[in-house]
Amino acid sequence: MSGPSFLDLPRATRARGTVTLPGSKSISNRVLLLAALADGTTNITGLLDSDDTRVMLAALAALGVTLDEQGDGRVTVRGAERFRQPAAELFLGNAGTAVRPLTAALALMGGDYGVSGVPRMHERPIGDLVDALRALGAEISYGGQEGYPPLRIGTGRLRAQGPVRMPGAVSSQFLTAMLLAAPIYTNTVGEPLVIEIVGDLISKPYIEITLNLMARYGVVVERDGWSRFTVPASSSYRSPGRIAVEGDASSASYFLALGAVGEGPVRVQGVGRDSIQGDVAFTQTLEAMGVHIEFGGDWMESRGICVARGEKLRAFDADFNLIPDAAMTAAALALFADGPCRLRNIGSWRVKETDRIHAMQTELAKLGAGVASGPDWLEVTPPAADGWRDAEIGTWDDHRMAMSMSLAAFGPAKVRILDPGCVSKTFPTYFDVYAELVGGEELV
Repeated sequence: MSGPSFLDLPRATRARGTVTLPGSKSISNRVLLLAALADGTTNITGLLDSDDTRVMLAALAALGVTLDEQGDGRVTVRGAERFRQPAAELFLGNAGTAVRPLTAALALMGGDYGVSGVPRMHERPIGDLVDALRALGAEISYGGQEGYPPLRIGTGRLRAQGPVRMPGAVSSQFLTAMLLAAPIYTNTVGEPLVIEIVGDLISKPYIEITLNLMARYGVVVERDGWSRFTVPASSSYRSPGRIAVEGDASSASYFLALGAVGEGPVRVQGVGRDSIQGDVAFTQTLEAMGVHIEFGGDWMESRGICVARGEKLRAFDADFNLIPDAAMTAAALALFADGPCRLRNIGSWRVKETDRIHAMQTELAKLGAGVASGPDWLEVTPPAADGWRDAEIGTWDDHRMAMSMSLAAFGPAKVRILDPGCVSKTFPTYFDVYAELVGGEELV
Protein backbone atom coordinates (compact mmCIF):
# COMPACT_ATOMS: atom_id res chain seq x y z
CA MET A 1 0.00 0.00 0.00
CA SER A 2 1.40 3.38 -0.98
CA GLY A 3 1.63 6.30 1.41
CA PRO A 4 3.74 7.26 4.43
CA SER A 5 5.06 4.45 6.60
CA PHE A 6 4.16 6.30 9.80
CA LEU A 7 2.26 9.27 11.20
CA ASP A 8 3.30 11.17 14.33
CA LEU A 9 0.25 12.43 16.22
CA PRO A 10 0.69 15.72 18.12
CA ARG A 11 -0.32 15.75 21.78
CA ALA A 12 -4.07 16.34 21.83
CA THR A 13 -5.93 18.25 24.54
CA ARG A 14 -9.33 18.95 23.01
CA ALA A 15 -11.72 17.76 20.31
CA ARG A 16 -14.76 19.52 18.94
CA GLY A 17 -16.59 19.94 15.68
CA THR A 18 -18.85 18.10 13.27
CA VAL A 19 -18.07 15.27 10.90
CA THR A 20 -20.19 13.76 8.15
CA LEU A 21 -19.58 10.03 8.21
CA PRO A 22 -18.68 7.91 5.20
CA GLY A 23 -21.19 5.24 4.25
CA SER A 24 -21.47 2.06 6.27
CA LYS A 25 -19.20 -0.71 5.00
CA SER A 26 -21.62 -3.40 6.15
CA ILE A 27 -24.58 -1.77 4.43
CA SER A 28 -22.62 -0.78 1.29
CA ASN A 29 -21.46 -4.27 0.33
CA ARG A 30 -24.80 -5.86 1.22
CA VAL A 31 -26.65 -3.33 -0.91
CA LEU A 32 -24.31 -3.84 -3.86
CA LEU A 33 -24.89 -7.60 -3.87
CA LEU A 34 -28.63 -7.25 -3.35
CA ALA A 35 -28.85 -4.74 -6.20
CA ALA A 36 -26.87 -7.09 -8.45
CA LEU A 37 -29.24 -9.99 -7.69
CA ALA A 38 -32.47 -7.97 -7.88
CA ASP A 39 -34.88 -7.55 -10.75
CA GLY A 40 -34.62 -3.93 -11.85
CA THR A 41 -32.24 -1.02 -11.51
CA THR A 42 -31.11 0.39 -8.17
CA ASN A 43 -29.79 3.93 -7.75
CA ILE A 44 -27.53 3.88 -4.67
CA THR A 45 -26.44 7.01 -2.84
CA GLY A 46 -24.02 7.40 0.06
CA LEU A 47 -22.00 4.30 -0.91
CA LEU A 48 -18.73 4.00 0.98
CA ASP A 49 -15.61 4.57 -1.14
CA SER A 50 -13.01 2.23 0.35
CA ASP A 51 -10.87 -0.81 -0.39
CA ASP A 52 -13.63 -3.20 0.64
CA THR A 53 -16.31 -1.67 -1.57
CA ARG A 54 -13.90 -1.31 -4.49
CA VAL A 55 -13.16 -5.05 -4.49
CA MET A 56 -16.90 -5.79 -4.40
CA LEU A 57 -17.55 -3.42 -7.30
CA ALA A 58 -14.66 -4.93 -9.28
CA ALA A 59 -15.92 -8.45 -8.60
CA LEU A 60 -19.46 -7.64 -9.70
CA ALA A 61 -18.15 -6.02 -12.88
CA ALA A 62 -16.06 -9.13 -13.59
CA LEU A 63 -19.21 -11.21 -13.13
CA GLY A 64 -21.04 -9.21 -15.80
CA VAL A 65 -23.11 -6.89 -13.63
CA THR A 66 -23.82 -3.52 -15.28
CA LEU A 67 -22.56 -0.72 -13.03
CA ASP A 68 -22.51 3.01 -13.54
CA GLU A 69 -20.35 4.84 -10.98
CA GLN A 70 -21.14 8.55 -10.95
CA GLY A 71 -18.85 9.43 -8.05
CA ASP A 72 -19.61 10.97 -4.68
CA GLY A 73 -21.12 7.72 -3.42
CA ARG A 74 -23.59 7.38 -6.29
CA VAL A 75 -23.75 4.09 -8.19
CA THR A 76 -26.43 2.66 -10.46
CA VAL A 77 -26.69 -1.13 -10.58
CA ARG A 78 -28.73 -3.00 -13.19
CA GLY A 79 -29.61 -6.26 -11.54
CA ALA A 80 -30.45 -9.79 -12.66
CA GLU A 81 -31.18 -12.97 -10.75
CA ARG A 82 -27.99 -14.58 -12.03
CA PHE A 83 -24.55 -13.28 -13.00
CA ARG A 84 -23.89 -13.20 -16.72
CA GLN A 85 -20.32 -14.49 -16.53
CA PRO A 86 -20.21 -18.25 -15.79
CA ALA A 87 -16.47 -18.16 -15.06
CA ALA A 88 -14.21 -15.66 -13.30
CA GLU A 89 -11.18 -15.33 -11.03
CA LEU A 90 -11.97 -12.98 -8.16
CA PHE A 91 -9.39 -11.41 -5.86
CA LEU A 92 -11.20 -9.92 -2.88
CA GLY A 93 -8.40 -8.59 -0.68
CA ASN A 94 -9.23 -8.87 3.01
CA ALA A 95 -12.90 -7.97 2.63
CA GLY A 96 -14.96 -10.45 4.63
CA THR A 97 -18.13 -8.60 3.62
CA ALA A 98 -17.30 -9.48 0.00
CA VAL A 99 -15.71 -12.94 0.29
CA ARG A 100 -18.41 -14.64 2.35
CA PRO A 101 -21.58 -13.42 0.52
CA LEU A 102 -20.05 -13.78 -2.95
CA THR A 103 -18.91 -17.31 -2.14
CA ALA A 104 -22.47 -18.24 -1.20
CA ALA A 105 -24.02 -16.59 -4.25
CA LEU A 106 -21.54 -18.10 -6.71
CA ALA A 107 -21.75 -21.57 -5.15
CA LEU A 108 -25.56 -21.63 -5.37
CA MET A 109 -25.47 -20.40 -8.99
CA GLY A 110 -22.72 -22.77 -10.02
CA GLY A 111 -20.03 -22.12 -12.60
CA ASP A 112 -16.26 -22.00 -12.70
CA TYR A 113 -15.07 -19.44 -10.16
CA GLY A 114 -11.93 -18.85 -8.15
CA VAL A 115 -12.16 -16.82 -4.93
CA SER A 116 -8.97 -15.63 -3.25
CA GLY A 117 -7.60 -12.76 -1.17
CA VAL A 118 -4.58 -11.46 0.69
CA PRO A 119 -2.62 -13.87 2.93
CA ARG A 120 -4.60 -12.82 6.03
CA MET A 121 -7.89 -13.68 4.27
CA HIS A 122 -6.47 -17.16 3.69
CA GLU A 123 -6.12 -17.43 7.48
CA ARG A 124 -9.73 -16.44 8.18
CA PRO A 125 -12.04 -19.47 8.50
CA ILE A 126 -14.82 -20.14 6.02
CA GLY A 127 -15.41 -23.85 6.62
CA ASP A 128 -18.77 -23.46 8.39
CA LEU A 129 -20.18 -21.63 5.35
CA VAL A 130 -18.69 -24.09 2.88
CA ASP A 131 -20.13 -27.07 4.78
CA ALA A 132 -23.59 -25.51 4.73
CA LEU A 133 -23.38 -24.79 1.00
CA ARG A 134 -22.17 -28.30 0.25
CA ALA A 135 -25.16 -29.66 2.17
CA LEU A 136 -27.37 -27.92 -0.40
CA GLY A 137 -25.48 -29.54 -3.29
CA ALA A 138 -22.94 -26.81 -4.09
CA GLU A 139 -19.53 -27.83 -5.38
CA ILE A 140 -16.65 -26.12 -3.54
CA SER A 141 -13.05 -27.18 -3.02
CA TYR A 142 -10.17 -25.65 -1.10
CA GLY A 143 -7.07 -24.41 -2.89
CA GLY A 144 -4.91 -24.57 0.22
CA GLN A 145 -5.65 -25.32 3.85
CA GLU A 146 -8.90 -27.15 4.53
CA GLY A 147 -11.51 -24.74 5.90
CA TYR A 148 -9.90 -21.57 4.53
CA PRO A 149 -9.71 -19.66 1.24
CA PRO A 150 -8.71 -19.73 -1.55
CA LEU A 151 -11.72 -21.54 -2.95
CA ARG A 152 -12.67 -23.21 -6.23
CA ILE A 153 -16.37 -23.17 -7.03
CA GLY A 154 -17.83 -25.53 -9.61
CA THR A 155 -21.23 -26.47 -10.98
CA GLY A 156 -23.00 -28.44 -8.31
CA ARG A 157 -26.53 -29.81 -8.31
CA LEU A 158 -28.78 -28.11 -5.78
CA ARG A 159 -31.27 -30.37 -4.05
CA ALA A 160 -34.20 -29.99 -1.69
CA GLN A 161 -32.85 -30.19 1.82
CA GLY A 162 -34.18 -30.16 5.34
CA PRO A 163 -32.86 -27.53 7.73
CA VAL A 164 -29.22 -26.58 7.15
CA ARG A 165 -27.32 -26.32 10.40
CA MET A 166 -24.62 -23.68 10.91
CA PRO A 167 -22.54 -22.86 14.00
CA GLY A 168 -23.13 -19.30 15.13
CA ALA A 169 -20.09 -18.64 17.31
CA VAL A 170 -17.36 -17.89 14.72
CA SER A 171 -18.75 -15.18 12.45
CA SER A 172 -22.21 -13.77 11.76
CA GLN A 173 -21.02 -13.16 8.19
CA PHE A 174 -21.57 -16.86 7.45
CA LEU A 175 -25.28 -16.57 8.23
CA THR A 176 -25.50 -13.25 6.38
CA ALA A 177 -23.95 -14.91 3.31
CA MET A 178 -26.46 -17.79 3.38
CA LEU A 179 -29.39 -15.44 3.85
CA LEU A 180 -28.38 -13.04 1.08
CA ALA A 181 -27.86 -15.90 -1.40
CA ALA A 182 -30.92 -17.90 -0.30
CA PRO A 183 -33.31 -16.74 -3.08
CA ILE A 184 -30.97 -18.32 -5.65
CA TYR A 185 -31.57 -21.66 -3.91
CA THR A 186 -35.31 -21.22 -3.30
CA ASN A 187 -35.92 -20.34 -6.95
CA THR A 188 -33.87 -23.28 -8.17
CA VAL A 189 -35.42 -26.02 -6.05
CA GLY A 190 -38.83 -24.47 -5.36
CA GLU A 191 -38.52 -25.09 -1.65
CA PRO A 192 -37.90 -22.78 1.32
CA LEU A 193 -34.44 -22.62 2.83
CA VAL A 194 -34.39 -23.23 6.56
CA ILE A 195 -31.20 -22.39 8.46
CA GLU A 196 -30.76 -23.56 12.04
CA ILE A 197 -28.05 -22.02 14.22
CA VAL A 198 -26.07 -24.34 16.46
CA GLY A 199 -25.06 -22.67 19.72
CA ASP A 200 -25.19 -18.96 20.36
CA LEU A 201 -25.20 -16.53 17.44
CA ILE A 202 -22.70 -13.70 17.80
CA SER A 203 -23.00 -10.16 16.42
CA LYS A 204 -26.79 -10.31 16.14
CA PRO A 205 -27.13 -6.63 15.13
CA TYR A 206 -25.34 -7.42 11.89
CA ILE A 207 -27.97 -10.05 11.10
CA GLU A 208 -30.61 -7.39 11.79
CA ILE A 209 -28.97 -5.26 9.09
CA THR A 210 -29.11 -8.18 6.66
CA LEU A 211 -32.78 -8.95 7.36
CA ASN A 212 -33.74 -5.28 7.13
CA LEU A 213 -32.07 -4.83 3.74
CA MET A 214 -33.47 -8.09 2.35
CA ALA A 215 -36.94 -6.88 3.26
CA ARG A 216 -36.33 -3.61 1.41
CA TYR A 217 -35.59 -5.77 -1.65
CA GLY A 218 -38.82 -7.72 -1.19
CA VAL A 219 -37.68 -10.86 0.66
CA VAL A 220 -39.02 -11.20 4.19
CA VAL A 221 -37.26 -13.85 6.30
CA GLU A 222 -39.22 -15.64 8.99
CA ARG A 223 -37.24 -15.79 12.24
CA ASP A 224 -37.72 -17.98 15.29
CA GLY A 225 -35.64 -16.14 17.86
CA TRP A 226 -32.01 -16.29 16.82
CA SER A 227 -31.93 -20.04 16.22
CA ARG A 228 -34.00 -20.62 13.08
CA PHE A 229 -34.39 -18.59 9.88
CA THR A 230 -36.71 -19.47 6.99
CA VAL A 231 -36.47 -17.92 3.52
CA PRO A 232 -39.77 -18.65 1.73
CA ALA A 233 -39.92 -20.78 -1.42
CA SER A 234 -39.56 -18.95 -4.74
CA SER A 235 -38.36 -15.77 -3.05
CA SER A 236 -36.80 -13.22 -5.37
CA TYR A 237 -35.33 -9.76 -4.98
CA ARG A 238 -37.00 -6.72 -6.52
CA SER A 239 -35.21 -3.41 -6.65
CA PRO A 240 -36.68 -0.63 -4.50
CA GLY A 241 -35.47 1.79 -7.17
CA ARG A 242 -33.48 4.01 -4.83
CA ILE A 243 -31.64 3.28 -1.63
CA ALA A 244 -29.48 5.52 0.57
CA VAL A 245 -26.61 4.06 2.58
CA GLU A 246 -26.41 5.24 6.19
CA GLY A 247 -23.23 6.65 7.65
CA ASP A 248 -20.97 4.05 9.25
CA ALA A 249 -21.85 3.55 12.92
CA SER A 250 -18.59 1.75 13.66
CA SER A 251 -16.65 4.75 12.35
CA ALA A 252 -18.86 7.03 14.44
CA SER A 253 -17.40 5.41 17.56
CA TYR A 254 -13.97 6.99 17.02
CA PHE A 255 -15.34 10.52 16.81
CA LEU A 256 -17.73 10.12 19.70
CA ALA A 257 -14.73 8.85 21.67
CA LEU A 258 -12.78 11.99 20.73
CA GLY A 259 -15.55 14.06 22.28
CA ALA A 260 -15.46 11.77 25.32
CA VAL A 261 -11.83 12.52 26.17
CA GLY A 262 -11.44 15.97 24.59
CA GLU A 263 -14.45 17.70 26.20
CA GLY A 264 -16.34 18.03 22.92
CA PRO A 265 -18.84 18.56 21.69
CA VAL A 266 -18.22 16.30 18.70
CA ARG A 267 -21.19 15.62 16.45
CA VAL A 268 -21.38 12.87 13.84
CA GLN A 269 -23.88 13.22 11.01
CA GLY A 270 -25.29 10.40 8.92
CA VAL A 271 -26.29 7.98 11.65
CA GLY A 272 -28.45 8.40 14.73
CA ARG A 273 -31.55 7.25 16.55
CA ASP A 274 -33.18 5.90 13.35
CA SER A 275 -30.19 3.77 12.34
CA ILE A 276 -30.51 0.07 11.47
CA GLN A 277 -26.93 -0.50 12.67
CA GLY A 278 -26.30 -2.10 16.03
CA ASP A 279 -23.09 -0.18 16.67
CA VAL A 280 -25.10 2.88 17.70
CA ALA A 281 -25.34 0.99 21.01
CA PHE A 282 -21.74 2.06 21.63
CA THR A 283 -23.27 5.25 22.97
CA GLN A 284 -24.48 3.21 25.95
CA THR A 285 -20.87 2.29 26.74
CA LEU A 286 -19.91 5.96 26.59
CA GLU A 287 -22.77 6.97 28.85
CA ALA A 288 -21.72 4.30 31.37
CA MET A 289 -18.25 5.88 31.31
CA GLY A 290 -19.72 9.29 32.20
CA VAL A 291 -20.05 10.83 28.74
CA HIS A 292 -23.10 12.94 27.84
CA ILE A 293 -24.74 11.78 24.60
CA GLU A 294 -27.42 13.51 22.54
CA PHE A 295 -29.32 12.03 19.58
CA GLY A 296 -31.23 13.11 16.53
CA GLY A 297 -32.73 10.94 13.82
CA ASP A 298 -29.49 10.96 11.83
CA TRP A 299 -26.92 12.46 14.19
CA MET A 300 -25.22 11.80 17.52
CA GLU A 301 -23.13 14.08 19.72
CA SER A 302 -20.78 13.49 22.64
CA ARG A 303 -19.60 15.80 25.42
CA GLY A 304 -17.08 14.34 27.80
CA ILE A 305 -14.18 15.08 30.07
CA CYS A 306 -10.76 16.66 29.58
CA VAL A 307 -8.18 13.95 30.16
CA ALA A 308 -5.44 16.53 29.58
CA ARG A 309 -6.49 18.10 32.90
CA GLY A 310 -6.26 14.76 34.64
CA GLU A 311 -9.96 13.91 34.54
CA LYS A 312 -10.92 10.24 34.21
CA LEU A 313 -13.64 8.22 32.55
CA ARG A 314 -15.46 5.64 34.65
CA ALA A 315 -14.11 2.10 34.33
CA PHE A 316 -16.35 -0.56 32.79
CA ASP A 317 -16.88 -4.32 32.77
CA ALA A 318 -19.08 -5.10 29.79
CA ASP A 319 -20.15 -7.75 27.29
CA PHE A 320 -19.35 -6.60 23.74
CA ASN A 321 -20.68 -9.60 21.83
CA LEU A 322 -23.22 -7.45 20.00
CA ILE A 323 -20.82 -4.65 18.97
CA PRO A 324 -17.38 -6.24 18.48
CA ASP A 325 -16.12 -3.59 16.03
CA ALA A 326 -16.97 -0.61 18.23
CA ALA A 327 -15.47 -2.51 21.16
CA MET A 328 -12.05 -1.70 19.70
CA THR A 329 -12.73 1.94 20.54
CA ALA A 330 -13.75 1.02 24.08
CA ALA A 331 -10.44 -0.81 24.57
CA ALA A 332 -8.52 2.32 23.60
CA LEU A 333 -10.68 4.52 25.86
CA ALA A 334 -9.72 2.24 28.75
CA LEU A 335 -6.38 4.08 28.77
CA PHE A 336 -8.19 7.04 30.35
CA ALA A 337 -10.39 5.23 32.87
CA ASP A 338 -10.27 5.45 36.66
CA GLY A 339 -9.59 1.73 37.05
CA PRO A 340 -9.27 -1.59 35.20
CA CYS A 341 -11.67 -2.13 32.30
CA ARG A 342 -12.80 -5.55 31.11
CA LEU A 343 -14.14 -6.41 27.65
CA ARG A 344 -15.97 -9.73 27.63
CA ASN A 345 -17.34 -12.02 24.90
CA ILE A 346 -15.07 -10.72 22.13
CA GLY A 347 -13.85 -14.07 20.82
CA SER A 348 -14.75 -13.00 17.26
CA TRP A 349 -11.80 -10.57 17.43
CA ARG A 350 -9.53 -13.59 16.92
CA VAL A 351 -10.69 -14.11 13.30
CA LYS A 352 -10.97 -10.51 12.09
CA GLU A 353 -8.46 -8.60 9.92
CA THR A 354 -5.90 -9.66 12.51
CA ASP A 355 -6.11 -11.38 15.89
CA ARG A 356 -7.38 -8.23 17.53
CA ILE A 357 -7.13 -9.46 21.09
CA HIS A 358 -3.42 -10.15 20.65
CA ALA A 359 -2.85 -6.97 18.65
CA MET A 360 -4.65 -4.71 21.12
CA GLN A 361 -2.88 -6.29 24.09
CA THR A 362 0.49 -5.75 22.42
CA GLU A 363 -0.07 -2.10 21.48
CA LEU A 364 -1.75 -0.96 24.70
CA ALA A 365 1.09 -2.49 26.68
CA LYS A 366 3.60 -0.42 24.69
CA LEU A 367 1.97 2.72 26.10
CA GLY A 368 2.37 1.50 29.68
CA ALA A 369 -1.03 -0.09 30.27
CA GLY A 370 -1.34 -3.33 32.15
CA VAL A 371 -3.10 -5.77 29.85
CA ALA A 372 -4.31 -9.34 30.35
CA SER A 373 -6.30 -11.50 27.97
CA GLY A 374 -7.99 -14.83 27.46
CA PRO A 375 -9.71 -16.64 24.59
CA ASP A 376 -12.58 -14.16 24.50
CA TRP A 377 -11.73 -11.32 26.87
CA LEU A 378 -9.35 -8.43 27.43
CA GLU A 379 -8.63 -6.48 30.61
CA VAL A 380 -6.89 -3.10 30.50
CA THR A 381 -5.42 -1.34 33.52
CA PRO A 382 -4.67 2.30 32.61
CA PRO A 383 -1.08 3.54 32.91
CA ALA A 384 -0.22 5.42 36.07
CA ALA A 385 0.27 9.16 35.62
CA ASP A 386 4.03 8.63 35.48
CA GLY A 387 3.80 5.28 33.74
CA TRP A 388 3.03 6.36 30.18
CA ARG A 389 5.66 5.44 27.59
CA ASP A 390 6.32 6.82 24.10
CA ALA A 391 5.26 4.21 21.55
CA GLU A 392 5.25 3.28 17.92
CA ILE A 393 1.82 1.75 17.49
CA GLY A 394 1.70 -1.19 15.10
CA THR A 395 -1.56 -1.36 13.16
CA TRP A 396 -1.30 -4.98 12.02
CA ASP A 397 -2.78 -4.14 8.59
CA ASP A 398 -6.05 -3.52 10.46
CA HIS A 399 -7.94 -0.28 9.89
CA ARG A 400 -9.65 -0.43 13.28
CA MET A 401 -6.34 -0.72 15.12
CA ALA A 402 -5.14 2.50 13.47
CA MET A 403 -8.32 4.48 14.10
CA SER A 404 -9.01 3.35 17.65
CA MET A 405 -5.40 3.80 18.79
CA SER A 406 -5.36 7.39 17.52
CA LEU A 407 -7.09 8.15 20.84
CA ALA A 408 -3.76 7.52 22.59
CA ALA A 409 -2.65 10.99 21.47
CA PHE A 410 -4.68 12.40 24.38
CA GLY A 411 -2.20 10.83 26.79
CA PRO A 412 1.16 12.38 27.78
CA ALA A 413 3.30 10.05 25.64
CA LYS A 414 4.52 10.57 22.10
CA VAL A 415 2.48 8.44 19.71
CA ARG A 416 3.53 7.27 16.25
CA ILE A 417 1.02 5.31 14.14
CA LEU A 418 2.72 2.85 11.79
CA ASP A 419 1.20 2.19 8.35
CA PRO A 420 -1.57 4.79 8.73
CA GLY A 421 -2.72 4.06 5.18
CA CYS A 422 -4.37 0.84 6.34
CA VAL A 423 -7.45 2.97 7.15
CA SER A 424 -8.22 2.93 3.41
CA LYS A 425 -10.08 -0.35 4.01
CA THR A 426 -13.07 1.62 5.30
CA PHE A 427 -12.15 5.29 5.86
CA PRO A 428 -9.35 6.58 3.58
CA THR A 429 -9.55 10.16 4.91
CA TYR A 430 -9.77 9.26 8.60
CA PHE A 431 -6.60 11.04 9.74
CA ASP A 432 -7.48 14.18 7.78
CA VAL A 433 -10.88 14.33 9.48
CA TYR A 434 -9.27 13.54 12.85
CA ALA A 435 -6.87 16.49 12.41
CA GLU A 436 -9.77 18.86 11.72
CA LEU A 437 -11.44 17.95 15.03
CA VAL A 438 -8.46 17.62 17.35
CA GLY A 439 -6.41 20.45 18.79
CA GLY A 440 -3.69 20.95 21.39
CA GLU A 441 -3.96 24.53 22.59
CA GLU A 442 -2.68 25.49 26.03
CA LEU A 443 -5.01 24.66 28.89
CA VAL A 444 -6.11 27.39 31.27
